[in-house]
Formats: sequence, structure tokens, C-alpha cells
Amino acid sequence: MAWLKWLVIALGLTALLLVTLATYGAHQWDKSTQALLARLEAARSAPANTRYDAKQLNTLPAPVQRYFRAVLKDGQSIITAASISHEGRFNMSQDGEQWRPFTSQQRVITQRPGFVWDARVMMLPGVPVRVHDAYVAGEGLLHPAILGLLTLVTLHGSGDIAQGELMRFVAETPWYPTALLPSQGVRWEAVNDNAATATLTDGVLSITLLFHFNEQGLIDSGLAQARGRTVGKTIQMTPWEGRWSNYAEHSGMRVPLTGEVAWLMPQGRKPYWRGTVQTLAYEFAP
Repeated sequence: MAWLKWLVIALGLTALLLVTLATYGAHQWDKSTQALLARLEAARSAPANTRYDAKQLNTLPAPVQRYFRAVLKDGQSIITAASISHEGRFNMSQDGEQWRPFTSQQRVITQRPGFVWDARVMMLPGVPVRVHDAYVAGEGLLHPAILGLLTLVTLHGSGDIAQGELMRFVAETPWYPTALLPSQGVRWEAVNDNAATATLTDGVLSITLLFHFNEQGLIDSGLAQARGRTVGKTIQMTPWEGRWSNYAEHSGMRVPLTGEVAWLMPQGRKPYWRGTVQTLAYEFAP
């Protein structure tokens, strides 16, 4: 039974190697995360207004007025930053259904708009894919890496990747709703009694999302007509939608605690992210 002894030894060495790589990868990944967060903080600026004044709603489309009245209180301090943790499931397949559990930490700065999403998706037991998805100082970043070491793809810079990440920032504003106020740079236009478009400009980028509102006046979904979808090492422009639900009061505001994000493909809607907020902490203008 000598072969069994050597098999046990080989398995033990493989496990040791995997643990060593995972530990080293986590250390290197944390260093790169801290560098991204430092860049995000360096680009931070003070908001033009520090308080929400309900009077500024008078010229907005009716569904937008209802939304702000449903989620904010007059005099609410403007959110300057948010720290959010999530857990949920992420579909690792572009064509099929390979849902894997994930946890993530996200840091958001509202002025200058930006965020860093640091996620851990369990591809296999003990083998995570670490993911950075970010918009920092006008540049976008998407970088997944097995164990934080073996890069699967890296997309960064301006152009389509930056535009797509700024779209994500705007789509997720129901988590930090004062960022949608006109005083924070958002321009609203009416579509109908239950929908309106929001446009945000940051530097050379200007993006528009279509928001739909439910019977309670809350944001039900945000739609981008074309967002860059990663296919291999290329980007294909595809309609994209985020849906928000399970609203609850937090820090005097109403925010959604669950969400689902999907590509709207010719063959049908394809969700790839389903998550729930675990913790949510804000920083407010003084």
C-alpha cells in the first residue's frame, strides 16, 4: 500500500501549496485594494450643498418628487460617503447558470463620484476569485483574479469601461439617495408618470439612466440602454438593468436592502448578480 502513502503525501503537499498561495494572494490583493481606496479618497471633494431642501423638488418630474418625499426628510444631511457590505450569489457563466456565493465590501464617495467594490467569489471550495470593480477619478477598472494572483482579465482607463462604471455608480444611488438630488449635479427629465431619466456628468463623461418608480414612489429599477459587457477580453455594448427591493429605513432615509442586476440579451433577461446589504454606514456633510 505504498502508493496510498505517497498519495496522502501528495495531497498534503498540494493542500499546503494552495494555502500558501491563498495567503500570499490575499496579502497582495489587500495591498492593491488599499491603493485603490487611497486614490478614491484623494479624488474626494466637498458637496456644493450640505442639506436637502424640499423646495428644490418643485421643478422636478412628478415621479421624482414622489421618490424624494418617500425616501428623504426635509433638512436631511447630504451623504458624502458610504461603506457597504453585501453577500449573495454571482453567475460565473456568460451563457449558462453557474451561480457561486460571494461576499463584498464597497466604498462609495459621492463627490467626486466614485466607488471601489472588493468582492470574493467562491469558484471552488478554498479557491476564491477576487474582484475589483471600480470608478476612481474618472477611470474605470475591472480586474478578477483567481486567489488574487492569476488574472483573468484587466480592463481599466477611460472610454467604455469608465462609462460603464459611472453607470453602475448612478444605478446604485438608491443606496445613497441624496446623490440623486439636482443640487448634487443630477439632471432629471420626465418620461411618464412612473418613469424619468437621470443624467450625471463627471469630467468628459455624461451618462443617462432610465429609472422606474413603483406604487410607493420608490425606485424599482434603473435601465441603461447600452453598457459595456465583458466578453472575453472585449467589451460589447448591451442593455443593462438593476432592480431594487426590500426598502427599509436607515439613518432617517429609506433604502433598498436587496437587488438584482441583469443583462438584457436578445434571447431574454440574464441576471448575473443577486445580493443583499449586510451592513451600511454613512458619512454626512457637516
